[in-house]
Amino acid sequence: MNPGQILRLTLLSVIFLAIAGCAVNPVTGKKQLSLIPESQELALGAEHYTPTQQTQGGQFYLDPELTVYVREVGMKLARVSDRPDLPYEFVVLNSSVPNAWALPGGKIAINRGLLVKFEDEAQLAAVMGHEIVHAAARHSVQRMQQGMLISAGVAGLGFALSDNEWAGLIMGGAAVGAQLALAQYSQGDELESDHYGIRYMKAAGYDPQAAVELQELFLELSQGRQTSWLDGMFATHPPSARRVRENQALASELGTGGFRGRDIYQRRIALLKELQPAYDAHDKAMELASNGDMNAALDSINKAIEQEPREAMFFALRGRIYKEQKQMEKAQADFDKAVSLYPEMFQYQLYNGLNSLAMNNLDKARGHLERANQVVPTSIAYLRLGDIASRQNRRNDAIGHYSKAAEAGGDVGEEAKRKLADLSQ
Repeated sequence: MNPGQILRLTLLSVIFLAIAGCAVNPVTGKKQLSLIPESQELALGAEHYTPTQQTQGGQFYLDPELTVYVREVGMKLARVSDRPDLPYEFVVLNSSVPNAWALPGGKIAINRGLLVKFEDEAQLAAVMGHEIVHAAARHSVQRMQQGMLISAGVAGLGFALSDNEWAGLIMGGAAVGAQLALAQYSQGDELESDHYGIRYMKAAGYDPQAAVELQELFLELSQGRQTSWLDGMFATHPPSARRVRENQALASELGTGGFRGRDIYQRRIALLKELQPAYDAHDKAMELASNGDMNAALDSINKAIEQEPREAMFFALRGRIYKEQKQMEKAQADFDKAVSLYPEMFQYQLYNGLNSLAMNNLDKARGHLERANQVVPTSIAYLRLGDIASRQNRRNDAIGHYSKAAEAGGDVGEEAKRKLADLSQ
């Protein structure tokens, strides 16, 4: 079969799938392409929810009641949505980046960095309603399908993560989930989510004017007054004057007024606000460390730890600073502390494993790297597990680990390929 015949066959297959795969959008009632069945949609969200949370900072565990509250608000809106039977889940993530996202099947997350910007529960409901529409209207699935069609059957989503130094090394399902959570929505998707999200707010008893206020705030901030926000909400949910106008028109049509919940919201985020100076000190330390000023970074992270000694994130960063300063024992103590406070977090297990390997503690390094890969597989963990296996004369294990690392490409992949070649000699 020549290339022209293959191309025609591919196009015919795509056309057939497009004809056979038409369905009605459960939110808008419009016909749309549906190549991914609901069972697969639900499986995608369930499979990628935890790894995607981890690549975005992990759970904000210091105030579990805050997550309970966000879940309560989210479920009020989910129950009046067009897909109330989705297995909705809501979580607060430990990230200063002001963002929120939804995976297929109603798996929704909001960062603490966005929660501290709201004034009341109605504004939180505006964001929750918006994300619920993204899930209910299958926007992530639609983006996946568009990628499939563009590449004739192969998903063509670009991979973008937040400021995570391991972003380019993340493999497998965690990478797919991050793509779905962080790829930019189309303007049509955003307007659709605004429109129906406001309707959900009204149905749940909230004041739809809060959605207008929120878009006005986002638009104002996006115009350069707080450019750090551009790395968060605006990267995936671009604001526009059109969104403000259309939200206002719909809010006026539906009738403004309703529950605002300022007092209860401020009570629920009181601890988060109390902890904000510690997170500001952490973020400042991150900035200083990235600019190479390790002594100033150490001073700043010590202030954060003094203010909140239960936060694993702070010890993990101090450990990285100590490691950069070649203070390996101090780094190890901090990585151990971070793991003890939040053992489920892949990043802390990864830091611990890499530092243990640098200190020639092979068994400890192996344990931490394996636990990291159980949650979020990374090429660097596979590479170093290969090194450990090689040094422990476990040749078959080394080949397996190096083979996985080689799939990633880049410097890590090239190093893995060289070591595989050495083993085969």
